[in-house]
Amino acid sequence: MPNSFNELYSNMLNAVFLTRAQQQLEQGVDGLSVAEAYADQGKPDFALAHLLLTEAPDEMKRDILARSYERRAELTDEKADSFTEQFNRPFPLVKLEAQKDRMSAQQVRQGRRIRRGAKSLTMTP
Repeated sequence: MPNSFNELYSNMLNAVFLTRAQQQLEQGVDGLSVAEAYADQGKPDFALAHLLLTEAPDEMKRDILARSYERRAELTDEKADSFTEQFNRPFPLVKLEAQKDRMSAQQVRQGRRIRRGAKSLTMTP
C-alpha cells in the first residue's frame, strides 16, 4: 500500500481532536482501547485522533476507523427512522449522511483517502 494510515488520514482532522487525544495519552490511557471505544460509539473523529497518535498496524487502524464510520451510519439511520416516526415525514438528508459514512468506511477499508461531499459517491484513489 503506497500511503500509510497516518499519511492518508492525518489531514482530515481538526487539531482540537488531536490535542484532546494527546492529553488523554499523557494521562496514561491506552490509545488503541480508547479508539475502539470511540468506534463503538460511532465517533470517527475521536477514534481517528487516537489512532494517529498510537502505534499499531495500519490494517488494525483502518478496521477501527471503518467500524467507527459504520457505527455512526447505524446510529444516524436510527435517528432518521425515529424522526420519521415522530414527525410523520421522511428525512432524506439524514439518510444521506448515513450513506456518506458507509462510503467513508468502504474507502478506509480499501486503503483510500476519504472523499466526502459530492465526490464521495465516486470512490477515487
